Amino acid sequence: MDRQWLEEQLRELPLVQYEFFPTDTLVFSPKVRHICRQECAQYNRSWACPPAVGEVEDCENRCRSYPNALLLVSMAEVEDAADLSKTLPTRLAHETLTHQVLDLVRRDGTAAIGLSTESCAICETCAWPEGPCRHPEKMLPCVESQGILVTELAERFGIDFLAAPNLVTWFSLVLYRN
Repeated sequence: MDRQWLEEQLRELPLVQYEFFPTDTLVFSPKVRHICRQECAQYNRSWACPPAVGEVEDCENRCRSYPNALLLVSMAEVEDAADLSKTLPTRLAHETLTHQVLDLVRRDGTAAIGLSTESCAICETCAWPEGPCRHPEKMLPCVESQGILVTELAERFGIDFLAAPNLVTWFSLVLYRN
């Protein structure tokens, strides 16, 4: 992968920040799964979420099989960042950015996977658990579904989750091997 070329492309996208780093520095925790199980309505309802994505250890092994990571951060202006009915519709633009970057990384044959925000919302009703994913080439599992501590990434790279009451911050990861 031509990193210089990729960075030129990234600078043209509406990203507020991007960071390259090795996946062996990602922090995984089963505690993230506890939050998924207790607080997320998508738990056990989507191929992009637990338990469909596997155990945290399996996710960690899969993620680390790609030695390189690219963190993508975008922000969207909303009326009230605490109001999910206002914030969730803005994530589509971030998902589109994530797919664009994934395509850029893969353009020369580089093996890559993407992880993004929230649960997959491609289908009105997910096929999980009755059938296979209808759109595996488009589905981006949630970063947190893998057990990854997004708060640690934000802290490490100086990203403010709550930049302003009217801004929502979206995170994605592209994991790749040269």
